[in-house]
Amino acid sequence: MPVGPVWVDPRPPVTPVRSAPQPQLDPEPEGDSDDSTALGTLEFTLLFDTDNSTLHCTAHRAKGLKPPASGSMDTFVKANLLPGASKVRARCRPPPLTLGQASQLRTRTVRGTRGPVWEETLTYHGFTLQDARRKTLRLCVCEDPWLRRRRRAPPLGELRVPLRKLVPNRARSFDVCLERRRLTKRPKSLDTARGMSLYEQEVEAELASEERGRVLLSLCYSSQRGGLLVGVLRCAHLAPMDANGYSDPFVRLFLHPNTGRKSKYKTSVRKKTLNPEFNEEFFYAGPREELAQKTLLVSVWDYDLGTADDFIGGVQLSSRAGGERQQHWRECLGHSDRRLELWHPLDGAPLQLSD
Repeated sequence: MPVGPVWVDPRPPVTPVRSAPQPQLDPEPEGDSDDSTALGTLEFTLLFDTDNSTLHCTAHRAKGLKPPASGSMDTFVKANLLPGASKVRARCRPPPLTLGQASQLRTRTVRGTRGPVWEETLTYHGFTLQDARRKTLRLCVCEDPWLRRRRRAPPLGELRVPLRKLVPNRARSFDVCLERRRLTKRPKSLDTARGMSLYEQEVEAELASEERGRVLLSLCYSSQRGGLLVGVLRCAHLAPMDANGYSDPFVRLFLHPNTGRKSKYKTSVRKKTLNPEFNEEFFYAGPREELAQKTLLVSVWDYDLGTADDFIGGVQLSSRAGGERQQHWRECLGHSDRRLELWHPLDGAPLQLSD
């Protein structure tokens, strides 16, 4: 049988090349895993701006957060500078906001997702190279308990960044796994009911002290007017008391004892805000030696029309108070015509004074 012409390819044969095996990517951990990464990850950027003496922390997003038992995921990021606030410095007319006066900041709340996106920058003013060398930034991803009036719970996860690792004026991005909350004191026998009770009480007390907010006060004894000028400048990161996630805050002042003189004042109400600015000043007459023996009670309230106002937090300044509260009071009344400003964290329990 005749065979037709056969076409032959003149090009040399090509040897097939095997591609290198591709690495297998680890799947994203599930929320119910017991691995440490089950708490999720947090993406953020840090920038130490030496020209403006500021530290910028931009919270981008979180991934794979583990939902609590309630299934709700209304979350925000809280930032703390460790160790704590610096001591009061006696100086005339300090900057409006300093590092030691506002060591705790927070983002807004993002509702209903395991992958919240904030894209919000928190800024610490008055941040120096010395602060970068000795401080650590703690970031916590927290569930917002106030939106549904739930009991406060521990953070979903936290992480810590030693700020000495930052290069000045160069942004550094992070994508870090969240860890479980670290407590300074932990019961030795957590397997017992009593140990767990103590542990839960400590968590509750620590959260309560952190989540009430803070108030910026100015004190100045005026030799010309013969009395104490108390300035209520602003509040920051107040606890939301209304269902909309905000408060309608105002501040009350009470000097005790102050028989026969004006002892109580209150500021105007600021609507729907957690960071109100008041810039209001009040006067208490009297010599410095007499005022030094008195107690100034400053309380922040949420105004409610037709019902009782909600207590947000308070602070007591006196020569018998502790720490910066005592030092702020003594520094002011120890000198005349020197205006001292300081942020004070708010206590969650109302202070009772006897007449």
